Amino acid sequence: MLYIIIAAACCAADQLFKKWIVANIALGGHMELIPGVLSLTNLRNTGMAFSMLSKHTWLLSLISAAVIIFIAVLLFRGKFTRWEKVCMAVIMGGAAGNLIDRVFLGYVVDMFETEFVDFAVFNLADAFIDVGAVLFCVLYIVRTVREDRKKSEEKPHDGDADSN
Repeated sequence: MLYIIIAAACCAADQLFKKWIVANIALGGHMELIPGVLSLTNLRNTGMAFSMLSKHTWLLSLISAAVIIFIAVLLFRGKFTRWEKVCMAVIMGGAAGNLIDRVFLGYVVDMFETEFVDFAVFNLADAFIDVGAVLFCVLYIVRTVREDRKKSEEKPHDGDADSN
């Protein structure tokens, strides 16, 4: 239940921030957040990063729904640590935030624009997905390396047996 609450909180934060952006920044407008680093803008994106698949919003909606279902199944049936599950919940919340936009608006509201590098404009849901995925991968790799190391230390090696 905790993980559903985390996912719902991420989704709600994304949706509330998008509503604030739409209410306070004109479509295509800009507002400096951190001068020279990050601006807020109000853009509509029918695709994904860099507007890829922009004419296939329905496909992106289907993929988002499938990812949410897949993660939900893993959360309840998979053998993951608490922190890995938190990461999965954050990813699920981000995916749900973008899915809501695609289903009800036909596009995703994007708002974060980097000024120091030419990068895709993104939203809070995208940040939840990316950060959640990177942290999940790091946690999963660290855990599996530790488990493998522990197994190899417990495994008897040839020549270790006493020969009397």
